[in-house]
Amino acid sequence: MEIRPGTVYLTGTGPGDPELLTRRALHLLRAADVVLHDDLVGDAILAEARADAERVNVGKRCGTKKITQQEINELMIAHARAGRIVARLKSGDPLIFGRAGEEIRALRRAGVSFEVIPGVTAAFAAAAASGFSMTDRGGASRLVLESGHHAEERTETPSGTTTTLVRYMPGSDYERVQQALMNDGWDAATPVLLVSCAGQPKQQMARTTLGHLREITPLPAPAILLVGQAIAMADGAVESAQI
Repeated sequence: MEIRPGTVYLTGTGPGDPELLTRRALHLLRAADVVLHDDLVGDAILAEARADAERVNVGKRCGTKKITQQEINELMIAHARAGRIVARLKSGDPLIFGRAGEEIRALRRAGVSFEVIPGVTAAFAAAAASGFSMTDRGGASRLVLESGHHAEERTETPSGTTTTLVRYMPGSDYERVQQALMNDGWDAATPVLLVSCAGQPKQQMARTTLGHLREITPLPAPAILLVGQAIAMADGAVESAQI
């Protein structure tokens, strides 16, 4: 597929390992005039960009806002209207809790051409790293992805033995998370897995049960929480202990 000037490419860079970039993402990085990247996009990914490309960190990690979403939208639009190839890099997949919807709407309103390049999302990297399948014909027939932001405001969680729940950005108050999930009907004996920096060299994991989640020392952000019976298949984990 052609890479076109005057276009914004909303690009998923995966969990951080350049080996997990799609070929399309790699081609785009090597062609882009401007790289607008989030904080979680690491140096190993940025090193794949064209040497003379303009690089701008537009991250808003952990509540620290160096730039507003409106300003990011304006940057994308201005560079595209100047005829540049714009790589808008997001960790994981841009369509999963990456605020891509807001950027797509802004680009459409401005009449700016765009393309979405999918990436490997953190949930898949976490499951792959710990060696279990989030779905399984033997019981795990439902997969739910949710964000930890405002998750306590939802009215229902599809709990049960056939569901694997993946919570992005679970925060560090594991006691609150534990109580909320148990209030939603999850059993205390349900296996849970915490993965920090999934798919990266500094990855950390901790496995326990929901009833003991509060006892786990919080893992560094970015982290992801997986809940469900399928996690019992995870490799190399000891119940109620950190890995």
